Amino acid sequence: MTAERFIALVAAYGADERRWPESERAAARAFKAAQPEAARAALLEADALDALLHAAPTPQVSAALRDRVIASAAAAGLKAGRRERHWLDRLTLIFGAGWAAAACAGVAAGIVMTSHLTADAQADAVLYQSTLVGVDDAEVLG
Repeated sequence: MTAERFIALVAAYGADERRWPESERAAARAFKAAQPEAARAALLEADALDALLHAAPTPQVSAALRDRVIASAAAAGLKAGRRERHWLDRLTLIFGAGWAAAACAGVAAGIVMTSHLTADAQADAVLYQSTLVGVDDAEVLG
């Protein structure tokens, strides 16, 4: 790690090593051990800035301002999205209609095939039972 990269890392993430990216933490520690004077100057400056940032009060936003910003963002997003995504909405509608038609066709085919299979099975059962001797009518007719 170079001195410039170490200074950029400390300026971006602060003096606390826990905030540094995992991929650069080991290299930064090695630089700090190899060049303690250069690292100490950068860390002292970053530590002073971290202390100022932690001491600053957290701004409190009023509920009215928050609601206005959210409403404004939602209105801007809907207007921009409609102009740019009109073709995508049509494509989604076409695909959705295709899926619905396929589902309806599947249900209709299932009903038609099931009724024929059920009728054939009932006819076979009646014919079989009619050939039996001594069968009760209630058993044949169900």
